[in-house]
Amino acid sequence: MKKVFLAIAAVVLSATTAMAQSEAGSVYIKPMVGGTLTTLTKLDDSKMKLGFVGGAEFGYQVSNEFAVTAGVLASMQGCKFKDDVYEKDRSTTLTYLNIPILANYYIVPGLAIKAGIQPGFMLSHKTKWTDTDTGVDMDVTSKDGLKKFDFSIPLGLSYEISDFVIDARYNLGLTKISKTDINKSKNSVIMLTVGYKIPLN
Repeated sequence: MKKVFLAIAAVVLSATTAMAQSEAGSVYIKPMVGGTLTTLTKLDDSKMKLGFVGGAEFGYQVSNEFAVTAGVLASMQGCKFKDDVYEKDRSTTLTYLNIPILANYYIVPGLAIKAGIQPGFMLSHKTKWTDTDTGVDMDVTSKDGLKKFDFSIPLGLSYEISDFVIDARYNLGLTKISKTDINKSKNSVIMLTVGYKIPLN
């Protein structure tokens, strides 16, 4: 699936028609929706899992070459892993409300590189597990022992076709998800979205 995401991004970035970009001084809102490919670092045998991301970003086009955006995104993160005791595939899903604040620099009209900061707040947690005493499959949903706040650095590219925006990012997690020193896992997120710019001025 990672190869599929990269292939889609490559096709979009190679497009040369129907290119558009907001004019300097314009303000817009951009509803956006897409998918995530995520894992947790420093976790033995962790594998990537697919998730959903959706929300909106507000943008201000400072000049033809530079824009700033700030958004609110609900993002499903986490990872898959192997339950060695019962030889079953398990998964941990962490849902966050993320607030990306990005600087966007346009290399050429329509094509921007972006970087910024992203505070996030954990909304829910769900881990599929098997009780070692009873062997019964169960869902653990408690957030006890997990940090409610997350901080990451988003880096990415976007390409604009008419008023549509294809956005590919990597969010580098800097905050441990656990309150304990034993678990040093951090979020690692690849995100691909499609958005639509709606002018506000």
